[in-house]
Amino acid sequence: MKRPLFSKLFGALFASATLAMSAVASVQAQSAENYPTRAVKIINSSATGSSPDAISRLIAHKLSEKWGQSVLIENIAGLGGIIGTERAAKQTADGYTLLLSTIGAMSVGVSVMDNLPYDPVKDFVPITMSMYMPNLFVVHPSVPVKTVEELVAYIKANPGKLRYGHPGAGTTGHLSGEMFKQQMGIEMLGIPYKSSSHMATDLLAGHFEVLFHNSSVMLPHVRSGAATGLGVTSLERVAAMPDIPTLSESGMPGFSINAWWGFYAPAGTPPEIIKKINQDINAIIAEPEVQAWITERMGTPGGGTPEELAAFQASETKKWAEVIKNADIPTEQ
Repeated sequence: MKRPLFSKLFGALFASATLAMSAVASVQAQSAENYPTRAVKIINSSATGSSPDAISRLIAHKLSEKWGQSVLIENIAGLGGIIGTERAAKQTADGYTLLLSTIGAMSVGVSVMDNLPYDPVKDFVPITMSMYMPNLFVVHPSVPVKTVEELVAYIKANPGKLRYGHPGAGTTGHLSGEMFKQQMGIEMLGIPYKSSSHMATDLLAGHFEVLFHNSSVMLPHVRSGAATGLGVTSLERVAAMPDIPTLSESGMPGFSINAWWGFYAPAGTPPEIIKKINQDINAIIAEPEVQAWITERMGTPGGGTPEELAAFQASETKKWAEVIKNADIPTEQ
């Protein structure tokens, strides 16, 4: 019995489609094997001189050595990482533009901004985590306090006098300040900055008095006496500054906030290229000198699979949505 014409056509089309899919898979594998064949750009959504800038430049340098191609950093800071992250979402998904983004832009932004200009999940493919870092809680030396308890008493005795700086809505500096206000029943005016380095400079100059900021940035200023360290936002004390207590042991049990910076690519980037980048960055983070570099700066090394970063990002998004709702932090337009 002869096969109907339709069956023959269907079989031919199926065979063609299968060959086409095999060809695409072969091209992707080959492109990943040869990747990269030209310079790669990493958009860093934080300012030059910041902790995420430092880790991105270290990893970019080592990727350049590994790949034999230039790996360039483009800093596009602002709105807690949202501006640079939006720029990255619009780039070609070919593996030649990557993103190092922040907790604020990838997990908190959806809860503090009504019209976030990108979807943190749909517009990006996770690659791997770079590192985590607690904030250091400091005040300008003009504030006559040495402990968190003394600061709270001073603020209550001088309402409206103190201000705290932060690098944009949804950043760990912003959330730390708002959680501190809520838990201690105090008021401070928040002053947003586009540049975290400018923010730190203004704190040291006395243009505002209170700051939650990256430990690695502020510790040298605490050691020099240019700022007074009151606490860290991790649940355990940091080995590099054992005399500074945690906020959790300073009247705020369970207070825990860590900054984190993850590598991403625009959605649609070939999976085999994502796999290669993930393996190469993880290998760099596992190097003993990189591990030491991170821990010396009060950080915890990252690494891991894209799936692990995606799951962690989702858990952070849920956590901070609840915190922001309970703290009644207003959303921005």
